[in-house]
Amino acid sequence: MHNCFKETAETFLSSTGLKLPVDYTVDVDKRKAILNFVVEGDAVKAIELTEELAPNLLENDMDLHFDLISLHFIELIRSRKCTEALEFGQKKLTPFGKVSKYVEKLEDFMALLAYEEPEKSPMFHLLAPEYRQNVADSLNRAILAHANLPAYSSLERVIQQSTVVRQYLQQEVDKDSYPPFCLKAFLDK
Repeated sequence: MHNCFKETAETFLSSTGLKLPVDYTVDVDKRKAILNFVVEGDAVKAIELTEELAPNLLENDMDLHFDLISLHFIELIRSRKCTEALEFGQKKLTPFGKVSKYVEKLEDFMALLAYEEPEKSPMFHLLAPEYRQNVADSLNRAILAHANLPAYSSLERVIQQSTVVRQYLQQEVDKDSYPPFCLKAFLDK
């Protein structure tokens, strides 16, 4: 349910006879729609729906708000709407320029305007689907936290904790006796 795979969770629950707490499924469909808008590059719609689902979330999480606004700026550049991107950047991104932690990112975003083919620029990673997915993942965790739900699933937490424990054991004991944890290798066994 953390990543909005409602149908998968429902199938698993029906096959195991388990029941999910009622409040756990609240707003999964809305959250899934928001995340889909982010992954598809429609940050404006994602912002609107986020404000409906989790009021004040973006006001209180400026990093996330910045990421979503930047995503819209990037999509304007991807669509070759450079004039519109520049106007949007001046209106919506300029206030972030007063905060030092955003300055370098802003420079990277604005540098995309200098290239006829931004996909071939040194900042091409900002146009990659992975960038959108990272923003979507951050937004998902923030919405879950806003709803007082865990930001990570139990399975994710167990894997994170086991990785830390194995790394610690590797440092403390014989370094060759515990190889670093690799989920793919573990699943292939």
